[in-house]
Amino acid sequence: MTLDKLHKGQKAIIVNINASKALKDRLTSFGLLKGEEIELKTHSLAKQTFEVAIGQTFVAIRDEEAQKIKVDLI
Repeated sequence: MTLDKLHKGQKAIIVNINASKALKDRLTSFGLLKGEEIELKTHSLAKQTFEVAIGQTFVAIRDEEAQKIKVDLI
């Protein structure tokens, strides 16, 4: 399952990030790492952007980026 398939309030563990090195580096700088717990807080009406929480950090992710983040539900 990918991050864009989560529902509001669902928690998951990041399994893999299938992206270019530049995008992976940017996501890593926000704390999105393999093995980290992530929670989908909310998304835009058209699901074009997602707000996720990693620990105490909130990050906004575009749909194209969320599709590249593989997760397993907790």
